[in-house]
Amino acid sequence: MSVVDQVTLDVLGWDARWAQVWADHHPGDTGRQPARVILEHQHIYRLHTGEQELLARVTGRVRYTLGSREAFPAVGDWVALKPAGPNEEMGRIVDVLPRRGRFIRKAAGTASEAQVVAANVDVVFLVSGLDRDFNIRRIERYLIAALEGGASPVIVLNKADLPRDLEAVSRELAPVAGDVPVVVMSAKSGDRVDDLRRHIGPGRTAAFLGSSGVGKSTLINRLVGHDRQRTAEVRESDSRGRHTTTHRELIVLAGGGLLIDTPGMRELQLWDVTTGLGEAFEDITVLAEGCRFRDCTHDTEPDCAIRAAIADGGLSSERHANYLRLRKEMTHKPLDEAGEKALAERRRESRIANKALRKLYAERGRS
Repeated sequence: MSVVDQVTLDVLGWDARWAQVWADHHPGDTGRQPARVILEHQHIYRLHTGEQELLARVTGRVRYTLGSREAFPAVGDWVALKPAGPNEEMGRIVDVLPRRGRFIRKAAGTASEAQVVAANVDVVFLVSGLDRDFNIRRIERYLIAALEGGASPVIVLNKADLPRDLEAVSRELAPVAGDVPVVVMSAKSGDRVDDLRRHIGPGRTAAFLGSSGVGKSTLINRLVGHDRQRTAEVRESDSRGRHTTTHRELIVLAGGGLLIDTPGMRELQLWDVTTGLGEAFEDITVLAEGCRFRDCTHDTEPDCAIRAAIADGGLSSERHANYLRLRKEMTHKPLDEAGEKALAERRRESRIANKALRKLYAERGRS
């Protein structure tokens, strides 16, 4: 079984807000029931209804209605399920409820499609190894994508048992991390695993993201309490590992909280992260307000506050160069008509979701 034995909708993350969304979308509908996607494999979905696990697929009509790949169910999604009839092998997914947040990237091999890696995520653990995997620019990319999706990011530096100048790492990471929590730990020894638990609680969903071999599966095994996920050694030459996790999966912790394990990604291709880019580079965003021109590109214009900060040492030229490179990447994505429509709709949903999440976190902070 993919989750703990005693599971209810509440354990899976169902709450009053989801119940209201369900009532708005399926009022009085007794032929459908809510379920959460816990695993996806080649367009076959394993769902949990709070009573049982079962398999389901998206019908042809719903495929047509959903349209873009981004709208299809992903691990973590809440869906409307029509259970299988007497002569049917599996149930049917007839709707995907609006997402609160998601981690998204450009789909491999396409020019104008987005892929949802994990849906309805509250916190994203951005895992990097303190070996040859450590790469500031990659952490920066993951951070941008996490902020765009509305989740709370936590940077996890694993393999602290290896020899490394942690003070030098902290200095290098500080401009990128900003106020984002950073946990330096060792999954191998279990040191500081409890620091991760503090970000997970009943009904909260956490996703683990990082390259192959950084120790995501080992971290999950530590949190679960036994060797649930398969692990493998990494190559000493380049600190890379094999894809021991081959699919995304939702796991329920016995003590409360949910985890989403994901396959390692060699490279994260960003997809429309305008909001996340601004939040991840908040230092540059604030400095830009002092530029002479509102549409300053921070490249060649006179009286540019960004270039002035670089000149006096307040901003590193490398960070600024990476900001320009990422912004250029965002403005040179070829989109067809369907892609443009999907992008516009996603931006609208992103603004709504981010506003709602900020309000929720503010309310939690006051309680």
